[in-house]
Amino acid sequence: MLPAVTDWLKSGSYFSYKNFHIFVKQARAPEKPPVLLIHGFPTASFDFAPVWQTLAKNCNLFTVDMLGFGFSDKPADHHYSIIEQADILLAYLTDQKISAFHILAHDYGVSVAQEMLARHQEKTAAVLSVSFLNGGLYPEFHKPLLVQKLMLTPLGPLLAKFFTKKKLRASFDAIFGDQKASEAELEAFWNLIEYNNGRRIVPKLLHYMVERRKFRERWVGAMESTQVPLQMINGPLDPISGSHLAQAFAERNPKAHIELLPGVGHYPQVEAPDLVCEHYLHFLHSR
Repeated sequence: MLPAVTDWLKSGSYFSYKNFHIFVKQARAPEKPPVLLIHGFPTASFDFAPVWQTLAKNCNLFTVDMLGFGFSDKPADHHYSIIEQADILLAYLTDQKISAFHILAHDYGVSVAQEMLARHQEKTAAVLSVSFLNGGLYPEFHKPLLVQKLMLTPLGPLLAKFFTKKKLRASFDAIFGDQKASEAELEAFWNLIEYNNGRRIVPKLLHYMVERRKFRERWVGAMESTQVPLQMINGPLDPISGSHLAQAFAERNPKAHIELLPGVGHYPQVEAPDLVCEHYLHFLHSR
C-alpha cells in the first residue's frame, strides 16, 4: 500500500460491532462540535484525508470505514444494507459517548445520512446538522455509470473479477471535474478497494441503489421535512449527482445552504479540499 494509506491505517483503530471489525479514526476535541464524516462508494474514510487536518483543528472529528469498505471487514456472504451501516455508526458514536452530532456525508454516505435524519424524526438519533457532498439524494435524479448498472445484474460477480485499476481510472476520469485524480490518489483508491479481497463484494455493496428506490419515501421525506439545518457542497461537473441534482435539491429544500464549486466533479473533498473546508466550517460555525 501507499505510505499515506498505511499511515491512515496506523492512525486509526478498530471497533467491534457484533462479529465484525470496523475501522475507525478520530481526532478527539471534546470542547469542539462533534462531526461524523461518512464516506462514499467504492472507497473509504481515506477520502477525507485531504480535509482531515483542517477539520480536526475545528471539530471533534469521527469517521468510520463502513462494513465492506476500506480497512473494515468485508464478509463475502453478507447482505449489505444502508440501514445496518447507520446502526454501526450510531453504535460507534454511542460507544464514544457522543449523543448528538453533525454530519458531513459523501456519495453512498448521503443515504446513510438520510436514514439518520429519519431516525432523528423518530427520536432514536440526535442529528445537529447535515452537509451533503455529491450523492444520490433523489433516486430519480441519480445517474449511475454503466458499469454500476451492470454490476447489479447477474453478471456482477464476473465483472468484479475483471475490474482493474485501469477500469477504475476510466470511471473516475468520467466523474471527476477539471482536475483528474492523480496517480497517487488513484493508487490509494485502488488500495482501499483491494484490501482484504474487497473487489469480490463490489456488486453486493451496489445494492444501495436498490435501497434508494425502496426507501425513497422514508429518506427523501425525512430530508425534505426536517428542521435540522442542511447544506449541500456540490461539484457541478459530476455526471452522476452534479448540477442537475443540486438544482433539484435547492428547489425542494429552500432553506438549505447551497454551494457550487466551479470545475469540480464527484469528489469535492479530494478535488477542492480547501473550498470544502471553508464552506463547511462557515456552515458549521453559523449553527
